[in-house]
Amino acid sequence: MALKREPEKHPNHERWLVSYGDLLTLLFAVFVVMYAMSVSDKKKVEEVMQSMQSAFGMAQTGAPSPKINVITSSALTPIPDIKPRLATNPADRNRARTIVPRTVATDTDFRQIKSSIEAYLTKEGMREKVNVGITKRGLVISLKEAGFFDSGSAAVKPQSQAIISTIAESLKNYDNDVRVEGHTDNVPISTAQFRSNWELSTGRANNIMHLLTESFGLPPEKISTVGYGEYRPVDTNDTQEGRARNRRVDIVLLNSEAGKWEAQPPGHDAAR
Repeated sequence: MALKREPEKHPNHERWLVSYGDLLTLLFAVFVVMYAMSVSDKKKVEEVMQSMQSAFGMAQTGAPSPKINVITSSALTPIPDIKPRLATNPADRNRARTIVPRTVATDTDFRQIKSSIEAYLTKEGMREKVNVGITKRGLVISLKEAGFFDSGSAAVKPQSQAIISTIAESLKNYDNDVRVEGHTDNVPISTAQFRSNWELSTGRANNIMHLLTESFGLPPEKISTVGYGEYRPVDTNDTQEGRARNRRVDIVLLNSEAGKWEAQPPGHDAAR
């Protein structure tokens, strides 16, 4: 008996649907992943951002994206000149003094120095602390006790050192001798530090001298100090105002005539 033949199958023309289905599946998976990323935990996202910032050396400010500060040319300012500091080494100060030529101050120079110091005092509102005058000896700059010392003390007030610096700057270019003279009133003093007004006046003069030479560059060989105590008053000691005027330290820039009688280093006497 002959086998029955199966009917011949027609060719399948819809195989493209398989590939199309795979494509749709992949696209669906992509959209699902994107959606999942869009609704993910914000805290975890911030942790990832902070981790990336730390890896790149960026500061963790907590902001989603750090801002970069840009310096514009208008924000740039020139660096100010640095003023040279006073030499603290005695050898350095001596070398500095030899570079600057000094001249002997005349009466005209005294008047100019007086005007310059008084203008500074007026500008700073300190005219009541310092008196400047010209006498037969030269230029006399009187530092009143109230502006520079506490009562019964020889320590110079730190806030008054700017005035002394300005005075030193006005004197340092002149070759005249300088005397620093301490004065008191006639009220007796007897403490563990100062036996009498002589010691107090001398201590104040010495402290002013040390500032002038060690801090502000005046040549020490041109400076002398003396303590007169109560015995060279400029006013009466019978009133409070008079005693206040008598308590002072005078910085005296001696003229040529007065300077002749100052003790000089060896070899300088003949030049006078």
